[in-house]
Amino acid sequence: TKNAYTDQFFLARRREPMSVSAEIQWSLLPPLTMTLPQVSVAGTLEPAYRVAGDSFDYALNGNILHMAVIDAMGHGLDAAVMATVAIGAYRHARRVFVSLAEKYAFMDDAISRQFGPDHFVTAQLMHVNVATGELELVNAGHPAPLLIREGRVERQLESATTLPVGFGGELPRIREHLLQPGDRVLCYTDGIIEEHVAGGEPFGEERLIHCVNRLGEEPSEGMRADLRQLSRTLKSERGGRTTDDATLFMIEWHGGAADHLATLD
Repeated sequence: TKNAYTDQFFLARRREPMSVSAEIQWSLLPPLTMTLPQVSVAGTLEPAYRVAGDSFDYALNGNILHMAVIDAMGHGLDAAVMATVAIGAYRHARRVFVSLAEKYAFMDDAISRQFGPDHFVTAQLMHVNVATGELELVNAGHPAPLLIREGRVERQLESATTLPVGFGGELPRIREHLLQPGDRVLCYTDGIIEEHVAGGEPFGEERLIHCVNRLGEEPSEGMRADLRQLSRTLKSERGGRTTDDATLFMIEWHGGAADHLATLD
């Protein structure tokens, strides 16, 4: 709680100066992890001190976990400002509207009005019913999320083609999926798979899936620890390079009662 009125804790954690765009992005983020009996979430941003256009947000309202991962075009301060508008519009829509389609439309209108037709934000929007495991997905220009079941990638969670936010696209079609208890959903931005490795080829989705499956063979230390380990492994596999923002966001659905604000028996 003291973080709200002193910089001492931020300064104690930092190992190097942070860019202005990264300052903006980190100030936007919700807690990096949330663990409840019904569901857990965790996220990470790289490179931590220079991140610009990537961000994520979530909230658990009643039975529904609302989640968004975004990637604003470009780099530096311009991308951070665009991401700020996108997250602000998403939060406003989340607190006013109900459907994913309305959230997308609200974000699309905010970006196009503020920045014009030459700017856009890719986005991934989800609703997860934490009581039933029903998942609704809108994918606007992002790589498809990975469904991880029993430690291995089961499949990609496909969705209908939707234009990135800001292009004035039609209302998206919602794709529905059903999770099983213990399932994890991994969302990631293109900075993960488009980073070039030795030989100049992109890192690619196959290498990402191989890393996820390899870590799934080891005993789990909890989702947050597993996500940190995955982030370190991916960076090592890319030779320590992160030339673009690279975001990971994971959901683990446990099932059970939905009232996270009540004391559970």
